[in-house]
Amino acid sequence: MAHTNQAKKRIRQAEKQRLHNRTVRSELRTSIKRFRTAATKNDEGTGKLLSAVESKLDKAAKRNVIPTSRANRIKSRLKKLTTKSA
Repeated sequence: MAHTNQAKKRIRQAEKQRLHNRTVRSELRTSIKRFRTAATKNDEGTGKLLSAVESKLDKAAKRNVIPTSRANRIKSRLKKLTTKSA
């Protein structure tokens, strides 16, 4: 257990940040799943969904929720999916 006040505060901050990051990752996964289902069904709004997913990926990478390279890799794979299904 932490002894100093600073260590106790860092534990509180880390837990709060962990919970926030978990919600961001969850929203990200949900939006990617929505896009993938729309892309496989060849829906009309896939371009709009793709830009929304890319925005969420960029924000998550910018805030260090996920690594930048992972965000770029996912964006690349999603773009390939749109060109393949089109």
